[in-house]
Amino acid sequence: MINFTPLVKGYFHNRLTEHLRYIDHADSVQQGTLVQLVEKAALTELGRKYNFSTCRTYRDFAQRVPLYSYEDIRPMVMRMIKGEKDVLWPGIVTNFAQSSGTSGGKSKYIPITVDSFKRNHYQGASDVVAHYLNLNPESRIFGGKALILGGSFANDLQLPRGVMVGDLSANLIEYMNPLANLMRVPSKKIALMADWTEKLPALVEASMNEDITNLSGVPSWFLTLIKEVMHRKGVQCLHEVWPNLEVFFHGGVSFEPYRKQYESLCDMSKMHFLDTYNASEGFFAVQSSWDSTAMLLLLDVGVFYEFIPIEDTQSTTPEVYPIWEIEAGKTYELVITACNGLWRYRLGDTVRIEQLNPVKITIAGRTSNYINAFGEELMVHNADYAISAAEKATGAHVSDYTAAPFFASEGMQSHHEWLIEFDQHPTSLSEFALVLDNALKEVNSDYEAKRKGDIFLGAPQVMAMPQGAFDQWLATHGKLGGQRKVPRLCNDRHIVDEILQSFPF
Repeated sequence: MINFTPLVKGYFHNRLTEHLRYIDHADSVQQGTLVQLVEKAALTELGRKYNFSTCRTYRDFAQRVPLYSYEDIRPMVMRMIKGEKDVLWPGIVTNFAQSSGTSGGKSKYIPITVDSFKRNHYQGASDVVAHYLNLNPESRIFGGKALILGGSFANDLQLPRGVMVGDLSANLIEYMNPLANLMRVPSKKIALMADWTEKLPALVEASMNEDITNLSGVPSWFLTLIKEVMHRKGVQCLHEVWPNLEVFFHGGVSFEPYRKQYESLCDMSKMHFLDTYNASEGFFAVQSSWDSTAMLLLLDVGVFYEFIPIEDTQSTTPEVYPIWEIEAGKTYELVITACNGLWRYRLGDTVRIEQLNPVKITIAGRTSNYINAFGEELMVHNADYAISAAEKATGAHVSDYTAAPFFASEGMQSHHEWLIEFDQHPTSLSEFALVLDNALKEVNSDYEAKRKGDIFLGAPQVMAMPQGAFDQWLATHGKLGGQRKVPRLCNDRHIVDEILQSFPF
């Protein structure tokens, strides 16, 4: 295949130059973005309600518009799905990303407007490539094809004609530029298949004889695919299948628990890994340096960001700060206003501000994805760090995990119960648990205090789960494939107990 990389480098270089020009001016760029969003939506139902036509400053906006959760906007979104126009964003919206269920168990349907396709999701993907080419000037990424692992559209909903609901990735594949489609595998027919028992072998067949230069998707799902490809080819290294493979653009979950496995499967003299923050609600950030996995916040992609201090997230009247008032080193809940019609929307994600000027972040976890049953305030980034430390110490490879509190009962002390599916088992499960415990103490002072002397909280208990246990739980809940995943941490036991009921010990 012809290497088109030199021909398209100019386009990406121009975008990078534009991008780098504004990153030190977050305040002015973000204020300009807010003005654009408010003006565009002035005649929508929400815009009229809050009188956007006279909204001139951030303070006007923050004083008029309350913070919204998904349940607050669900009735309006459902009206949009039925074809009502000018509700949260101008015009009729026909595409919706189906996201994981809320605490009430219902799926969320995130609007994908024409503006968010163009200004955010596709622009964000383009920015990822621009930064990668800047970091790897010798790249030949367009000398082969991209392997993009996506989800599917829902087929169990009664929808008006023309309305499409499904995984974000399915929506993006459906409307991808035809020229871009020539540079990727698999075909749209295979990419959008819903049944993963049929889709996986089709993906293997479609990709294993192609010249793949780059991968895009969720680490957990890609691991299953590439292992099957290697098995079919009878090789020990992925680059024996795809010798020109050079980069994996990953997102959806933290890469750290999977890094060791990927490194063991690849020729690391050829391979790069680039982190992205791409959610159903928007494309927000991209890693811009090999020296750190902190991601550069994208400021001109149709999203206005606000931040709630982590200690204030449970307050009914939290403090909320714009980007020009945040502090480096602090963790915040992320709030977005975007060109998909989400207004002061609480994502549920928490981010740590790693630096200012330019603003770089790491994902700390979910406001609903933590354990604080005993005052330990255990977050997902703590858990990922500890899992990685235990892997290194014991030679293990973790393919998936979840954890929950165990509340004291007769003869049993309160502790955390970890269900872990190993791709490669540790030399000693008890040593794995010990390293996990010590690593959590190292990065979380609240956890360390509660563990001191085994008085308030006992040592974590680790259970090795059978292969496929988490996939079975996802399939039972209709969440197998795409960007669906088992929550890493949960403050109650409903997920852990459901899984254990299927695999009694």
